[in-house]
Amino acid sequence: MTRARPEKIRCDACPVMCYIAEGKIGACDRYANQGGKIIRCDPLTVLDRRIADGGEIRPFLKSEWDGTLSDDDLFVTAVGSGTTYPDYKPAPFIVSREVDGVDFVTVVTEAIFSYCGVKVKIDTDRHLGHEGAVVRCQGEAVGLMITSEYGSQMMSLGGVDHLTGGSKPEGRVTCDTLMRLCNREAVELTVDGGATVVVQAGQPPIVDGQREERMRVGCGSATIGMFASQWQGLVDEVVVVDDHITGVVSEHQAGKVLGWPDTGIRIKGRRSTPGRYFQVAAPGLGWGGTDIQDPLTILGPWLEKKGARPGLTLLMVSTTGEQYAYYELDDDLEPQEKPLPSALRPSVDLIAENCEPALCTVLFMGGAGGSLRSGVTRNPVRLTQSVQALKTTVTCGGAPTYVWPGGGITLMADVTRMPDNSFGYVPTPAIVAPLEFTVPRADYRALGGHDEAVRDVADVLEHGGEYGADLRAVGPVERKR
Repeated sequence: MTRARPEKIRCDACPVMCYIAEGKIGACDRYANQGGKIIRCDPLTVLDRRIADGGEIRPFLKSEWDGTLSDDDLFVTAVGSGTTYPDYKPAPFIVSREVDGVDFVTVVTEAIFSYCGVKVKIDTDRHLGHEGAVVRCQGEAVGLMITSEYGSQMMSLGGVDHLTGGSKPEGRVTCDTLMRLCNREAVELTVDGGATVVVQAGQPPIVDGQREERMRVGCGSATIGMFASQWQGLVDEVVVVDDHITGVVSEHQAGKVLGWPDTGIRIKGRRSTPGRYFQVAAPGLGWGGTDIQDPLTILGPWLEKKGARPGLTLLMVSTTGEQYAYYELDDDLEPQEKPLPSALRPSVDLIAENCEPALCTVLFMGGAGGSLRSGVTRNPVRLTQSVQALKTTVTCGGAPTYVWPGGGITLMADVTRMPDNSFGYVPTPAIVAPLEFTVPRADYRALGGHDEAVRDVADVLEHGGEYGADLRAVGPVERKR
């Protein structure tokens, strides 16, 4: 007896072109065979401004909808919409909506990105790794450390060279890392020659097992400038230890303006301008992002002829206020640690108060070029020109994007402003991200757009689309800091 095999149908939503049996899903976990038809497993997501910010996701129930709505209230995102691929056809949804009396068209599609990655900003003074160091996940190279910014360490992860230019495991791990980061999941990353850090968008970083709490108030010099007047009359000298610029109040311009007397202090390191020192120690996980645990190691012998004297008091503090110590010079002009006077406690607390919470920021970055534009218009270059001319607005899951000047449509979006699980993948490997192009209807026609495929919002809500009729509504995400 011959066993009957279930009939499979081919899914053409990506280059893998899976054959999917009834009731099964494809390799991407995004498309399934339901009743002999390829459907999108996740519902189409509609932003509903009538839902309070932060409200729970709820299903959009047609039975509860009376057919009336304001076009301004609803925005059809690409999350769950399906794809233009193969791109000879119009986008899954081309939605007409009236805004302030003007007929706008929003073209909605889930785009397949091989040219994409994330830029990660990690608020920490702790040294994660040298610029250019390779960043790994599960042992595979997924990116590198890039130029540090003020109070933050930066990573560039992903990109076509990691996704498709290396080994299969490298491409697979890179794709998984990008998707998890973009979907706001926690990912453990290791830096060659550096630290291990757990990154999650909108959450504090965890560096070598230690959860960060504060982003530094500024470099050592900036801290001196902000708080010198708070210390005047309470202590003879203040040193703010920082990996980049260590500040010394008696030498600093702020101290001089206040009439601060010389103390005879000497700092190891490269003097920049008065009261500002570079390279006082190596980068690390200690005081102010240096590798030191004892701040006295950055001091040289005190000079009596320059003002050093027994009993002179010294406060040493980090740029977050997390580390501090108080000293008095003995008869040999050696600093001896003493309890912090209560009069100085408010100034240390003030540094901590002025530190913002340490967070990880993940920006999705992708090049929205190639053939996906033909799902918008029959003449793809016109879409690029319209975007660069600021006539067409690009959003990512309803979130605003920054579009880079110059050729192409290279965009960045903050993933914390997007609906949950906005990102997917295809096993080529590549990232799938929601993309919406919004343009006045008249301009859309001038672009050579697929005007015959335009539908109004009410029709979309009532009938769904090619990949199914399931809908959900979410409240727009507002970024909080």
